[in-house]
Amino acid sequence: MANVTVIGAQWGDEGKGKIVDWLASRADAVVRFQGGHNAGHTLVVGNQTYKLSLLPSGIVTGTLSIIGNGVVLDPWHLRDEIAKLEGQGVSITDDNFAIADNCALILPLHRDLDGLREEAAGTGKIGTTGRGIGPAYEDKVGRRAIRVCDLAHIDQLDPQLDRLCAHHDALRAGFGQPPVDREALREALREIAPSVLQYAQPVWKRLKKVRKAGARVLFEGAQGVLLDVDHGTYPFVTSSNTVSGSAASGSGLGPNATGFVLGIVKAYTTRVGSGPFPTELDPDGPDGATGQKLGERGHEFGTVTGRKRRCGWFDAVLVRQSCAISGVTGIALTKLDVLDGFDVVRICTGYRLHGKILDYLPSHSADQAAVEPIYEEMDGWRETTAGARSWADLPAQAIKYIQRVQELIETPVALVSTSPEREDTILVRDPFVD
Repeated sequence: MANVTVIGAQWGDEGKGKIVDWLASRADAVVRFQGGHNAGHTLVVGNQTYKLSLLPSGIVTGTLSIIGNGVVLDPWHLRDEIAKLEGQGVSITDDNFAIADNCALILPLHRDLDGLREEAAGTGKIGTTGRGIGPAYEDKVGRRAIRVCDLAHIDQLDPQLDRLCAHHDALRAGFGQPPVDREALREALREIAPSVLQYAQPVWKRLKKVRKAGARVLFEGAQGVLLDVDHGTYPFVTSSNTVSGSAASGSGLGPNATGFVLGIVKAYTTRVGSGPFPTELDPDGPDGATGQKLGERGHEFGTVTGRKRRCGWFDAVLVRQSCAISGVTGIALTKLDVLDGFDVVRICTGYRLHGKILDYLPSHSADQAAVEPIYEEMDGWRETTAGARSWADLPAQAIKYIQRVQELIETPVALVSTSPEREDTILVRDPFVD
């Protein structure tokens, strides 16, 4: 059976929740392989809306859902998210949910450091969510993290606490903060441990068994390729690798397990927080009303933070680059209905930088901020695409737009989403049958 890896091919917020939910209903296991609770999915199933930021999307339908070792885990948030979903009638047990026992934990001191740094950064702010994800990844790489498996050995934590506090106490002193209260941290971990340990296990073994049985595995990425710590708009990025290759290292399965790579792509472009955005429709500029219209029609507010997203026209340069870097097999084009009613739609086909034409986004942040988009204009469509479930339901001009998008990004369209509802999807190529 084919496996599928789902990633965002822009700056996140592409509508992955619906697509992952649709695929999860046909998968035997869903695996989150990177990120933390700074990413969010909104799922609409019937008359019920679920907002997830850490749990894999398959959990709402009872599909085996796994948090892989590439995730940094806030155990207190996990406890609260589980309680919220259980309050909505979702059953979560060790039969349908598992956590990698080698996941690094997000601790209160990580959240503290995240906030202190951002507050002190001034004009250098990078737009972090303040949830401690970056500092937790730093401690993981610095080999001083406390991991899920350590929760079963609270009384033997002194060596880890020595390394952790030696680092954080020095940082906190620089911000005029008191040292870490080691015993308070230990007791907080002792209290939360049972909530996490009931699901903890070496998930690579469980996944190996699932694969051996011929089951379908869906790998669920968070954020988007343009927020990848290596390949994104650095330093305005997240602290993990968001590309499809991370599914292998972040789950404990090999690179041959990732299967069909489905890139989720919004029919326009949005970005939350700071950083370069070549096609942004500046709210204070001449096209500000258009950007405002896209934001309002697309309900562009973050699932996790509620922050308003910046909006702009579709950037084919960025998506082409993302698809190449992540080896995308096909894209799912979402929120096509948001473009209904525009007289003209624009697509960025290249950049102009200091008199030169570029067909890629340069690596340096100053160059990224300086590029000017080169646009191609197309006629829009007055008819609605909302709820369309076949090509026959789409206006001819909308079909031309989709065809032009896939030409420019050099990647075929596999799915088209026309509303938040699971069934309002045009299937061009089934990722699980590839």
